[in-house]
Amino acid sequence: MPAKSYLMLAAALFSSVFVSPVAAQLYTDCNPLNATCPSDPALGTSHMFNFNATPPENVFNLTAGTVEYDADTGAAFTMRKKGDSVTLTSNFYFFFGKTEVLLKAASGTGVISSIVWSSDVLDEVDWEFKGGNSTHAFSNYFGKGRQDWQNGGDHPVTGGVLDDYHNYTCVWTKEKLEWWLDGVLTRTLLPKNANNTDNYPQTPMKLSLGIWAGGDPDASQGTIDWAGGLVDYSEPHTMYVKSAFVEDYSSGKEYTYSDHSGTWESIKITSGNSTAYENINKVPEKSLSEKWNELPSSTKAGVYAAAGGVGAILLAGLIFYYFKQRRRGQQEAALAAQQLEQERVEMERFKRGGGDPDALAFDGAEYNSKSGMAATPYGMSDSPPGSSAGAPEKTWDPTGSSGAAAMPLLRDDTMNNYRDNPGSGPAPQIPAPTSTSPVNRSFSPSNAPGQTGSPGAR
Repeated sequence: MPAKSYLMLAAALFSSVFVSPVAAQLYTDCNPLNATCPSDPALGTSHMFNFNATPPENVFNLTAGTVEYDADTGAAFTMRKKGDSVTLTSNFYFFFGKTEVLLKAASGTGVISSIVWSSDVLDEVDWEFKGGNSTHAFSNYFGKGRQDWQNGGDHPVTGGVLDDYHNYTCVWTKEKLEWWLDGVLTRTLLPKNANNTDNYPQTPMKLSLGIWAGGDPDASQGTIDWAGGLVDYSEPHTMYVKSAFVEDYSSGKEYTYSDHSGTWESIKITSGNSTAYENINKVPEKSLSEKWNELPSSTKAGVYAAAGGVGAILLAGLIFYYFKQRRRGQQEAALAAQQLEQERVEMERFKRGGGDPDALAFDGAEYNSKSGMAATPYGMSDSPPGSSAGAPEKTWDPTGSSGAAAMPLLRDDTMNNYRDNPGSGPAPQIPAPTSTSPVNRSFSPSNAPGQTGSPGAR
């Protein structure tokens, strides 16, 4: 292997040991050092984000978990299991500027709480807090993604970073970069001291607030050592952020890289209001009560009058319906009373005629569904004709069982034979009519029962 290759491999291994974990997590969708990339949406203003409630819509992106908001403690970023890296990242960029974050770091060995600026070319500015080190905060920076483990520095924090909120501020211009702790200047970086300005952060930045596991077992040993040791995932670890003030020192709609140099001189500013500015200053839609209170007095009077007219019409309709139903009920009640009176008069008449209402009994015959015959009338002891008791005296018995003459049938087997074979055997005997009217007793084959059409040959 060539000597140059050995040197590059050694440099890579060295970097993997001493690389900042935060920088290792950063990425860019399009790096302007290598390609022509879309413009970055600008903040173009200053704003205080209070995290006692959800921030304005479309201003921050949430990744790798959830953030809980509380009026007293602010935003809670909680790591509950391996792989959690709860992070809020702004959808806007600022081009030189200032941030002030009121933060309480998460406890736990290997747990890192962080305030990070990052650009598309991987310029970076950090405040970091190691959960295993309760007394110090850690400042760092990178230029164009170049790893340099000598860029970081530890700073003592009065009262510690885990038990209370502290103000962590960065102020950034093209002349210098400053880290402030609770209003006290802690560190200053000049461009000439950052690889002769080449590694000086100088391109539009976005803000990220998040918690992550520097001591994850899958991380490199150098990262684990830097973080202080392995993370214990058996218990949750929470970072709290009450507020973040962000000020963009430039004003405009968006920032564009005009070349691939990655210098601040290459950044072009488009004038106008940014999307972030519009979202932050968007007036929330008013409630109905608020809209009503803003109406002129004359308009309110007109609405009241119209509502009163409609109410009067409805009331009149209800009154009309009420009286109509009441009249109908009275008519029905009167008709029922009239019917009752008629029945009473009829009953009185019946009583005056000597009738006994209690002795009333049904005097007709009741049909028997089983035999098809009439049952015994109420109040009678005789059995009806055809019953098992036999026919009453002097009544017609169609069965002949009582000795009475049975009525001859109009059609019997003789009639059937004659009908089917005319001329064979004696003619059936047909009873004489009881009427005195003349009867035509003549017979012709054409009138024979059961025949239609031509009689045919004989």
